[in-house]
Amino acid sequence: MSRINTNVESLISRRAIGINNRSLNQALERLSTGLRINSGKDDPAGLIASETLRSNIRAISSAIDNANRADTIISVAEGGLQEVSALLLELENLVDQTANETGLTSEEVSANQSQIDAILASIDRLAQATAFGSKKLLNGTLDFTTSGVNVIESTGAAVSHLASVKVNSAKIPNGSYRSVNINVVAKSQVALLSSVLAGTDGSGVRNGTLGDTTTIQFTGNYGTETLTFASGATAAAIATAITASKELTGVSATASGATGEPKSLILQSTTYGSDAMVSVSILENASTAFVSQAATATKYGVNGTVTVNGANAVVKGLDASVRTGGLSMDFTLTPTFGGTTGGTTSFEITGGGAVFSISPEVGLSGQESIGIAGVAASSMGNTNGGFLSTLRTGLTNDLSSENFATAQRIVRAAINQIASLRGRLGAFQKNTLQSTINSLQVARENVTAAESAIRDADFAVETSNLTRAQILVSSSTTVLRLANAQPQNALSLLQ
Repeated sequence: MSRINTNVESLISRRAIGINNRSLNQALERLSTGLRINSGKDDPAGLIASETLRSNIRAISSAIDNANRADTIISVAEGGLQEVSALLLELENLVDQTANETGLTSEEVSANQSQIDAILASIDRLAQATAFGSKKLLNGTLDFTTSGVNVIESTGAAVSHLASVKVNSAKIPNGSYRSVNINVVAKSQVALLSSVLAGTDGSGVRNGTLGDTTTIQFTGNYGTETLTFASGATAAAIATAITASKELTGVSATASGATGEPKSLILQSTTYGSDAMVSVSILENASTAFVSQAATATKYGVNGTVTVNGANAVVKGLDASVRTGGLSMDFTLTPTFGGTTGGTTSFEITGGGAVFSISPEVGLSGQESIGIAGVAASSMGNTNGGFLSTLRTGLTNDLSSENFATAQRIVRAAINQIASLRGRLGAFQKNTLQSTINSLQVARENVTAAESAIRDADFAVETSNLTRAQILVSSSTTVLRLANAQPQNALSLLQ
């Protein structure tokens, strides 16, 4: 080289050593942080994708935490319900024992009543005390609220077409409500059996009486009763006797017929639907009892057809339930409404329920809700049979009233309510929360793997790059030293 003002080889070497130093620094940074992308310049598109995936990971992790918290809350509620269930079983034991009237003294009955009062007080205490932090779980605050269940007629009176409404879950937009429209497409029917009595007057004309002494066995949903009627007993007298035993049998009776015509004896079940039944067996003088009827006859009721917001409900007598993606509800129709084809009613679910956000996407679609009804003694039971609180001393169904059959039905209704609520909570934990947690955990693993593939450093690659950069920096430094020494050769021309 004969020029000394411009050392091109030195410039080339300096550029190369700068590049190699940057490669060395990049390899050192990636190995020290474990990340392939440490700033936007490392991979702009990769950084955008990585940050999006990181956001998804955080959302998924929060959803898993929320689902685990929901599972804990439901477990606390279920623990309280388990104790309430045990108290109700003890309550039925006391009622059943006391029903053995002759076998107990008045002191024992009084002691049993004291135990019942204590049990009811304990149930009320559990309803108020079961809580997660400051949030009460079993006092009814986590039940859904409704509006318009009682219909205002033109007369101004409030008429209820629904005996009870229990909303299990509903998706309700914030600040809004969910309308529920119920249509009775076909009515539910009682079991019905009727016949003209075969007795006649002196001229041989039927007069709606029994032709001879007759023993008849009546069977309904609750039990069986056998009654004997004298010859000439009227349909009205027989109906009165049968109705007097309806609490025992579940069968009531009326006498009906056109003016001047013999009265028919009409038997019907006190309940509705395909489970309702009326059975009559004539044990004595069947030929003189009823006209054109076999010695034994049985009739069953019919379940109606009901739609809720256009979806078919599952109907069992006057009880119905609907399960759709946005609404799960159980309700009981009144006999007047459910026993009439073409009836319609509507109401709104205005809020309430235990609402949990268990999806990475915050919003209505990512929420799951469940209604947790209050379990106080005044809340358990139903309007038809009565409520559990009526078993307290001095009230309608305490032990001194001797309404043991009614008390037992109330207690069993309460037991079924608690069992149903526990079952719903268990299904919510198992089929909603646990399955969601499992699914989200798999999703978090996959998204984390995708984010790692984009952003994390491959140590094998980066170690190779470090070694390569170290060698290149060392060699380029040597070359730069040689290039800087080259102009010294020009001095030899001056000697």
